[in-house]
Order: sequence, then structure tokens, then C-alpha cells
Amino acid sequence: MSAPTASTARRRPFSWYEAGAVALLLLVHAWLAFSSTLGECTTADEIAHLTAGRAYWTYGDYRLQPENGILPQRWVGLPAWLENRPFPSPSAPGWRKSDVWSVGHDYFYGQPGAAGAILAAGRAVSLLWTLATAVLIFVWSRTLFGRTGGLVSLAFYAFCPDMLGNGALAASDMCMTFFFVASAGAFWRCLRKPGPATLALSCVVFGLACVAKYSAALLPGVFLVLTGLQLRGPGLAGRRGFRGAAAGIAILAAHAAVAWGMIWLFFGFRNATASSLLPPMADYYRPWAVIRTELGGLGSLLDRIRAWKLLPDAYVYGFAFVIDMSRERGAFLNGHTSLTGWHWFFPYAYLVKTPLAFLGALLGTLILVLRRWLGATAGAARRALLRADLFATAPLVVAFVFYSAAALTSHLNIGIRHLFPLYPILFIAAGALGSWAASAGRAARGLVAVLVVGQAAASLSVAPHYLAFFNTIAGGSSNGYRHLVDSSLDWGQDLPGLARWLHSDAEARSGTPVYLAYFGTGYPPYYGIHVNFLPSIPRQPGTDTWSPLHGGVYCVSATMLQQVYSPVGRTWTLDDEREYQTLRRLEPALYAYAAASPAKRGEIERQAPARLWNRAWERFSLLRFARLCAYLRARTPDTEIGYSILIYRLTETEVHAAVSGPWSEWQAAIQAARSGQKLHR
Repeated sequence: MSAPTASTARRRPFSWYEAGAVALLLLVHAWLAFSSTLGECTTADEIAHLTAGRAYWTYGDYRLQPENGILPQRWVGLPAWLENRPFPSPSAPGWRKSDVWSVGHDYFYGQPGAAGAILAAGRAVSLLWTLATAVLIFVWSRTLFGRTGGLVSLAFYAFCPDMLGNGALAASDMCMTFFFVASAGAFWRCLRKPGPATLALSCVVFGLACVAKYSAALLPGVFLVLTGLQLRGPGLAGRRGFRGAAAGIAILAAHAAVAWGMIWLFFGFRNATASSLLPPMADYYRPWAVIRTELGGLGSLLDRIRAWKLLPDAYVYGFAFVIDMSRERGAFLNGHTSLTGWHWFFPYAYLVKTPLAFLGALLGTLILVLRRWLGATAGAARRALLRADLFATAPLVVAFVFYSAAALTSHLNIGIRHLFPLYPILFIAAGALGSWAASAGRAARGLVAVLVVGQAAASLSVAPHYLAFFNTIAGGSSNGYRHLVDSSLDWGQDLPGLARWLHSDAEARSGTPVYLAYFGTGYPPYYGIHVNFLPSIPRQPGTDTWSPLHGGVYCVSATMLQQVYSPVGRTWTLDDEREYQTLRRLEPALYAYAAASPAKRGEIERQAPARLWNRAWERFSLLRFARLCAYLRARTPDTEIGYSILIYRLTETEVHAAVSGPWSEWQAAIQAARSGQKLHR
């Protein structure tokens, strides 16, 4: 592999066909990403991003969702604010509790057609971060590996299913992906070619990264290592030793100062979280006192920062919230659940959610790099080559190491999207194949072309459900729910698809009972889904059904099936069985209470208050659903909606065995399901 130098690559002007190829790839990527969202409802986090962003513009209030980056939330909320779309008034009940989900529900579903319009506009502007990342990848790869390398990197990115599935979502992941990689590159350029222009660019990009997402906290470490590498090499503007170190400290201080100012700018240079235009807030959604206690010493430090008003209060709270929530969070991997995750979660997730063609491209890149280094003359020549390669790729390597280390030690194992800042680095590295193919002959060019086509074919094979892509190592997308859930597969996006399926399915239209356990922030009644509701996350108005279960059509989100966030747990134990059978004796009384007239219910509540009835029903329904899911996991779904909502057609006998029969009958039903047998009367 012989990579052209940066100066050589820059001397090559863009040709019309190169510009045309870049434009075509960008257009194809944009269309595939945006069109894939047209038949989807809000993913779980989008409603919070879009609602919070709109609140920032409309009221200048920062109580909603300050933990997910104010820049991307302002960005996606901007179109609806400019259009002056109706927004919940100060009298809406969610404001006092800083409840973004309650305010968001009113915002999205309070008026017919509002949700689709708000989503489309927010997703359209969010797509610009994805395209900016594509351009960054192309330019950087072209600088390192020439024209062909740049186009190969861009093509792999354009047809990456993870980028297509997330690229147009109104979320913060792609915004942070762009600024994390861009900031590392801009800082290295500032060190290599110090000057007012490069310093200003690097400071501004870093400042924007700090308001994009809190993972920007990793960048100062990247900067320190890059500064050390530069000082050990040619120095800063030829200065080494004490003078060089002083120059490095000055550059770092300038970045800190600009970032500090940028944070205050995005919060309107105001420390107060709540606006006078809204009711006073009782507290943040997760109270500060709870977070402060759980964070211990760090909580005390952040408490002092709040008291001294060194940073906006909402920004400090958001940082504390992220740290607190990353300590423990429900996660699922290959049939197991955990609150603290696994060190191998992200490597495995990347392995099964990446097309085999690109995995092959990364392997080929590694082989080329090893051949280049091992093939060099031993001694000084090899050291010089390693040194040259390190300095050419230093920001990519250092950023990759820092972010990978953070990912491997993270307890927040809820989705492949948290690995996205590494993706551009890998796509740039794959540009080495383009450089090799350009000089190695027709066979090499054919091989690289096959890999790019394989990447595109793998993605298009699941279109438009790119978010749910899994490769053949995992058994394909239809088996994805067995490996990963939540935002790696099931982010609540397929509710409209379920509505279309229910409308077209003969059994569902024939009056057969239909049950739904949904994970996400789409609102089933908004999409015309009026069914019997099983436990769902989050709980939404009008979706709590007190009723027995019968044979019928069961629609279960993959995340609900795997019981990731259930207080019952995924493994059904003897203690669960004893508690469930005890509560089952109350089942007739619970149904009678739910169906009673107000007067009759008042009589019942004189013997036991409403809160006890509600508590008993909630626990009973959770246990009943957990027992049902244990049976469903042993059974192959009859069909899948977008690979994220699983459909089961259950007979009365199956339902009885799963939720009403004794322990022995339930176990026998599971064994029969595993062997492919269906229970009938």
C-alpha cells in the first residue's frame, strides 16, 4: 500500500466525474436515509429531542431534556419554531415536573397530523449532519489515499445500514459523530500549522462539540496526547521544550475559553434553567438531590460548580445526569440482561450489525497496513515509515483509542449508535483499499468494487428497515431480536407499519382479540390502533387495559419480549411463580373492580383503597406478561413488522398454558414450542 502524501493529494484538482460521483453518492445516501423514515413514527428519543428543542426556542427554558446536547436539540426544533406550529401552553401539566414525555405527548398527538409534520421537518435538518460527516470522510480519506481512496470511503459510508437507519433521525448521535471527528482533525491541523485561522477553526469546532453531546468530555484527553506527540516531533511552530509546552498550554487554554463561551451562548448567557414565561419548576425530571447523592464526591464537586455558577445550571445537571445514568442501565445481549453491561457488548454489536463486505474491507485494510510496515527495511527506515504514518493519521488513531476505551468500559449498553464516532475513522481507514486498487491492477479494482457492491446489497436487502439490519453471523435481521434490542433494533419506529398490517390482516379484522405490548413513544390510538394493551414502556394515556387474556393475535415489541426494563426480570423463578399464583386468586376481583360502576367501585374502595387495587393490578399484569414472554421466546414469531414488532397467533390452549396453567403445564408448553409444536384444544 502506497498512500499519497497530503500535499500530493491536494495538488490534484477535482475532476467533473469525481465531483459528480461524490454528489451522486451523497444524493443516494440522503434519499435512502430520509425515505426510510417516511413510514415510521417517532423513535423513542426523538419526541424528547424535538420537544425540548422547541421549548428552548419558544420559551427560552432549559428544564426539558438538558442531558442530550443543546445544539442538536435546538437544531431539530428550529423548523417547527420558525413555522410557529402549536406548542403546549404554560398551563400544560408537564412543565412543573420538567416532564418532557408529558409535554411531548401533548405536542405530538394533541392535534391530528402534527406528529408527522414535526418529525419530517426535524429529520430533514438532522440529515445535514449525516451529509456533513460524509463530506468529512471523503475529504480526509482523499487527503490520505487519493481520489480513489476518498470515493471508496464515501461509498462504504453511503451504503452503511447503521448510517442509513440513524442518519435522518432527529437525534444527537450524528451531530456528535461529526463534531467529535472534526474536532480531533481541526486540533491536529492547528498544532501542525499554528496560526489565527487554524486556531479559531479548532476552537469553534471544539466548542460546538461541547454543546453537541457530553461525550465531548473525551476530547481534552485526545488533545493532550496529540499535543505531546507534536512536541516530541517537530514541536509547535518549531518550538520544543519549555517554549513548546507553553505554546501548547496556550492553545489548550484558548480551546477551553471558547468552549466555555460557546456553552453560555447556547444557554442564552443565563444561569437560570426555568423561564419566567413558564410555571416555576419543582425540580428536574430526575431530582438533583438524588443524582448528587448517587455521584458521591463528583456530585459534591458539581454542586459547587452550580453554586459558583461557573456553567449554566442545566448544563451541569445534564452532565451529572449522563454520568449517573451510565453507571447502571438495563441492557440485553444474546439472551442475557444486565444493569452494568458487558465489556464485549460493543465489539459484538459491531460484528453482527456490520455487512460482511465491510468487515472484509477492514480485514483487507489491516493486511495492507501490516504488509507495508513488515515489508519495510528493518531499522531506521522502518522507524521512519512508522513515524510518518503515525503523524499522517495521528488524530484518527488517538481519537479511536480514546473513544474505544470509553465504549469498552461503559455500562450504557443500549445501542450501537453510541459507537458512531468511531465509524468515520473506520470508513477513512478503508480508503487504503482504494489507494491499493488504483495501483495494483484490474483484479484489485474488481475486488474492491465487489466489496462496495456487497455493502450496498446487504443494506438494500432490508430496505427500508436499515435500523434493524443484522448480518448472517446473527442469522439475519429476522433473528436480530435474539441478539440485541432497544436502539440497535427496536426503537419504537414501526407502529405505523403495525397499523397497516392490522388493517390488512384478515384474522385481525375478523374480530379476533388483538393484544399489544409496545416499546416506544409512538401513540397507538393516534395511528388507529385500538386493541387490548399489555404492559408497555412508557405508559401512555388510554393504554392500560384490565382484562383477561384469550387466544388471538399478540403484537410484542422485541424490547418488551426480552424484558429488558421489566421489574420482574427476564428469568422466571419459583419466587415469581409463587407470587403470581397468589395474585391470580385476585384476578376475578380485579376484573370486577375494573368493570364496576362508580357507585359500586366506591363501595369496594371502602374495604380497600384504589391505590391497593391499582398496585395489585400493576404487579399482576407485569408477572402475567413476564410469564407469557417466557413462552413466546421459545416460539418462533408468525411474522415480524419491520423486524422490531413480533406477531404471534396464539390459540386459547396456548394462552391458557402460558398464563393460567400450573408450573408443569407452562414448562411443557415451552418445551413444545422449542420443538416447533403448537398447542391446540
